[in-house]
Amino acid sequence: MNTKALRQKILDLAIHGKLVPQDPNDEPASVLLERIRTEKERLIKDGKIKRPKKSKATSDKPHYENVPFEVPSSWGWCKLHDIIQITNGRSQKDVENVNGKYPIYGSGGIIGKAVEYLCEAGSTIIGRKGTINNPLFVEERFWNIDTAFGMKPMYAISDLYFFYFCQYFDFSKLDKSTAVPSLTQSAIGEVFIPIPPINEQKRITDGISYWFGFIDTLESNLSNLQLTIKQTKSKILDLAIHGQLVPQDPTDEPASELLKRINPKAEITCDNGHYQKLPEGWCMTNIGSLFDAVSAKRVLKSEWKDKGVPFYRAREIVQLNKEGFADKDLFISEEHFSEIKDKYGIPAYGDIMISAVGSIGYTYIVKENDVFYYKDASVLCLKNTRHWNSKFFSIWLASPFLQEQMYKNSKGTTVDTITLEKLKGYVIPFPPLNEQHRIVAKVEEIFAQLDTIEASL
Repeated sequence: MNTKALRQKILDLAIHGKLVPQDPNDEPASVLLERIRTEKERLIKDGKIKRPKKSKATSDKPHYENVPFEVPSSWGWCKLHDIIQITNGRSQKDVENVNGKYPIYGSGGIIGKAVEYLCEAGSTIIGRKGTINNPLFVEERFWNIDTAFGMKPMYAISDLYFFYFCQYFDFSKLDKSTAVPSLTQSAIGEVFIPIPPINEQKRITDGISYWFGFIDTLESNLSNLQLTIKQTKSKILDLAIHGQLVPQDPTDEPASELLKRINPKAEITCDNGHYQKLPEGWCMTNIGSLFDAVSAKRVLKSEWKDKGVPFYRAREIVQLNKEGFADKDLFISEEHFSEIKDKYGIPAYGDIMISAVGSIGYTYIVKENDVFYYKDASVLCLKNTRHWNSKFFSIWLASPFLQEQMYKNSKGTTVDTITLEKLKGYVIPFPPLNEQHRIVAKVEEIFAQLDTIEASL
């Protein structure tokens, strides 16, 4: 469910006069706008505000031609410079204090405290530079920095109605910059805003608040369901790695015999007789007995290129795991890649890549047509020379059983890190080969069902 689009639809209905019914007893907006014009002229005459710069289309008229869309007959149109006071932000250097009474706002939110304020309570913040399309409503006095405008309706315009209009309006349309997104006061001032009668403004804001509250509840329920799905997947992996997801077959070759046959030097730390939680036919071993765990030949930063053969760090492995693709930001030359390939070897089909720094433990199984190299220490590689079922070991690596080992053994360093020696020593419950295949099939079946549910949310 796209709740963001639903919110935008509510705003669209509200600003077009279709969210709440009109009341024929309401004072027409034309009367309100005339009072605003009169009061504004008085304030200009008294020197309390400045007259805004005129565009070719004068703002002296209470109604305008060529307005963006039709509104109810009791509504009117004006431009933003007719009804709002815009406060430029200033540097917080001289007013910032951790014990300050007033929040300091940038275009993205609170960044500190100040002993003075620039904007009154009930103002809306719009970014001047950077984040220009994320309006913020502030219920208290505040200081805004020079990347953010503080805007407050003057006269008899609802603060909340104005804020909701700002949420509805796409301010990015006013951006004329070629680099950092930016807005100007004059551009903001020329924006048309539909004005309902003052009583209807209140009904509109109440209606929006009601529906947004309902959407908040939907989002909370969706979030809870997504968390449940995530927890369910984790439980499925835990059951799989402890032999409780699929039935055992007594005709399967025991895992201990398989290991002795494939790798006579394999360390079988315990079998079913010593580890009662494991099913019959399973054993315990370590990853160094199953795979050749390797790191990359070091590639210096000076050897990174902007084109060539993709070069993956931990962040790209994480992205491949989560999204199925990686942003190809770094490369090494094809000549350098060929040299590494001939001398040291490269990731091959079925190998398992593991993120080893920062976000540790994310895996990617190398596909048949993959061509890439990887950063030493940041990514580790399990060479699948014995042709194990890579998907099973990817399941194992993602299981709570191993994740706990990873994070427990990675602490004590500045950044969570998996070293080659740590990786080789991780202990795994190891099932018979045929059962590995059954586990993979069952996990994929259940995860596909859960993914379908999540996609429908």
